[in-house]
Amino acid sequence: MKSHILILLCIVVLGVIGSCQGDGIGKNYYKVTCPHAEEIVKNVTEKHVCKNPSLPAKLLRMHFHDCFVRGCDASLLLNSTTNNTAEKQAIPNLTLSGFDVIDDIKAEVEKTCPGVVSCADVLALAARDSVSFELQRPLWEVLTGRRDGRVSRISEALANIPSPFSNFTTLVRNFASKGLDVHDLVVLSGGHTIGIGHCNLFSNRLYNFTGRGDQDPSLNPAYASFLKTKCRSLRDIITTVEMDPRSSLNFDNHYYVILKQKMGLFQSDAALLTDDSALKTVDELLDSSKFFVEFAQSMQKMGAIGVLTGTAGEIRKKCYVVN
Repeated sequence: MKSHILILLCIVVLGVIGSCQGDGIGKNYYKVTCPHAEEIVKNVTEKHVCKNPSLPAKLLRMHFHDCFVRGCDASLLLNSTTNNTAEKQAIPNLTLSGFDVIDDIKAEVEKTCPGVVSCADVLALAARDSVSFELQRPLWEVLTGRRDGRVSRISEALANIPSPFSNFTTLVRNFASKGLDVHDLVVLSGGHTIGIGHCNLFSNRLYNFTGRGDQDPSLNPAYASFLKTKCRSLRDIITTVEMDPRSSLNFDNHYYVILKQKMGLFQSDAALLTDDSALKTVDELLDSSKFFVEFAQSMQKMGAIGVLTGTAGEIRKKCYVVN
């Protein structure tokens, strides 16, 4: 039934198409300067989601990786230059995709309001709109008014993006450096309810957890056996599996259900079960309505990390290059 509804929604969306002032981020920032900005972003985003149902996970991850390096300033979108290797080239970002979608959305906005809407806002809005499409309601509020950064360094991406191999202590420290607490860590990890993971990011848990050719004892044995049928060696860097088995295209709280069953794919997922306060939050988020409320709050908090406003940064004409 859900698939039929999404098909009908896509038919409607594909028949549709043909915004900011003041300092700081806030509601309706583009109301005067580009009143249709958010509508344009939403329409173009939904067109792409109709063609590619895996896009929401990709844009959500892109937004997350952008905000954790220099704040939510679209520095992740910049290409490398002769004299600089950009964030895009960092190992955690090599499996990102959807940059072409952001470029397409930005181009459509530029046709209506040239030089007004930032790439940082386009990415933040597109991430929200793509994830929200399935449920046909905005899942979190996106304040706007961000400006675009001019700096993007591979070294900063490596130093700041949370690793799937991290233990709980490292994760807490990483999130705290961005003004996010343990509650935000557990809630935002729920984004793993959609999307896929590459074998090389967790196969050590299957074949060589402590360097002795062993399996991670915190991983559900039956699930580990299944994963071994997909990822047959430590050297597999191509194969992918769903992060939330049989539910990787549905944005819901099922991640916490499988987490409690010790089926979290990454070490960083399993780490959430090693701390009492984190585990308490995991249990609370088994309530679907609670999850959606908390996810909305943590996403808005994340979307405000290190934003550039006022006269800082710039409004890029093209997201992959500074003006």
